[in-house]
Amino acid sequence: MSKERARRRAEREAEKARLAEERARREARTARRRELRGRITAVLPKPVRVARQGGVLARRRRAQNAAMLVLFLLVQVIAWLTLDMMARLAVLGLSILIVPVLVTVLFDRRS
Repeated sequence: MSKERARRRAEREAEKARLAEERARREARTARRRELRGRITAVLPKPVRVARQGGVLARRRRAQNAAMLVLFLLVQVIAWLTLDMMARLAVLGLSILIVPVLVTVLFDRRS
């Protein structure tokens, strides 16, 4: 009986040692990855987080900019679907020139 208990205890200890070795190998791998990631991110530039304005005026300005972008894209899609290449380029050029004028005329942005 005592030989059986000793054999089972030896099996438990061997299993415990195997699990500890596996855990140590996993932790060493994690530490190597963390250290490598740290070296890589130390070289990369840090992203600059710009606080976004949250007031009523800022929200209105974002909505106006979005509306102008949708209008610009809509004009471009229509031009690209219906016109030939030179007319498409002409519409693109005119749109780029006209958008700031429309923003000034449509949205009262006095400085």
